[in-house]
Amino acid sequence: MSANHQHMLRLVLSCRKLTAQVTNPTTSTIIAMASSTEQEFLAQYRTRLNRFPRSHHFWDAKMASRVGEKLGFRLKEIGITSINIDIEEELSRPIHYRKRVLPLFNSVKRVGVAVDGADKLGEIGPA
Repeated sequence: MSANHQHMLRLVLSCRKLTAQVTNPTTSTIIAMASSTEQEFLAQYRTRLNRFPRSHHFWDAKMASRVGEKLGFRLKEIGITSINIDIEEELSRPIHYRKRVLPLFNSVKRVGVAVDGADKLGEIGPA
């Protein structure tokens, strides 16, 4: 598979949730997905929802790392070993989001799925 036909990882971010979707390059259909709204994260979400003082952020770098790990395992399960990210889209995000999603990319890589373009995001500093 040539580089321009690799599967694309897109992140959908809000203060309440993080969703990672990998799409097929030719059909744009989602082939794998992981989200901070999955069952294992519900208790943590409820804790943050009911915390005082109220926080406007319901996911953090640690949760992003777990979402990345889940996504990586799902990709390996279906035989995907390499994905692309839209570097321009990732660099256009506010810095507080960029710092929190870096662990997601690192977790996907640790599972054994190459994330082309993620190395260019490493210059933004530690989370």
